[in-house]
Amino acid sequence: MRSSLISNRSLLILLAALLAPAMQVFAESRFVTENSEAASLKSCVAPTDQMRRNHMDYLQHGRDDTVLDGIRGIDYSLSECIDCHASKNPQGQAVSVTDEGQFCQACHEYVAVSPACFQCHRTTPDTQAGAAKLGHHSGDSDPHEGLDIQLPAGIQRD
Repeated sequence: MRSSLISNRSLLILLAALLAPAMQVFAESRFVTENSEAASLKSCVAPTDQMRRNHMDYLQHGRDDTVLDGIRGIDYSLSECIDCHASKNPQGQAVSVTDEGQFCQACHEYVAVSPACFQCHRTTPDTQAGAAKLGHHSGDSDPHEGLDIQLPAGIQRD
């Protein structure tokens, strides 16, 4: 019985010793998808290790500034993240950041989280220019047409 316990403990220590370098490599690696604007840049709006640890806090603070105070054009904007980190397929079309192996999906899967950001927010870059890109209504159509305030966000009535 005692030798079995020692054997199990030794196996756990060996397994941890083998996994530690792999986890360290992932933690230090630079995960930027190919064919994205970010791949051609030297840095993000903050150092990589800081963004990995705190991006959700930055985005939440930015959300509060935008939604509660009407402040737009902040450094930590989810739409700016998407515009920079989304990659393109061989046909030149934007690939969703939540698709298999893409920027957001790969890290969120690795750390086993499912953020609710993309239930409402777009997952590909915005191709519109100017005020429309910032979310301002251009006046050509009603952005709220078909939406029911009694339904969850993003759900349209029939």
